[in-house]
Amino acid sequence: METFRVMRQDDNGNRYRVAGGLTRAAAEALAAEYEARGHKQLYWVERESA
Repeated sequence: METFRVMRQDDNGNRYRVAGGLTRAAAEALAAEYEARGHKQLYWVERESA
């Protein structure tokens, strides 16, 4: 089974793993939840390596 993670990039260009081991739907929902908060950070979903 593929797993996905949510990543975040802050105003300084630093990238962080927010959460991992998620289904694609759960990762996309979490990223959307963070985006909806109106923070300046960028959130996206990536596939995790096996």
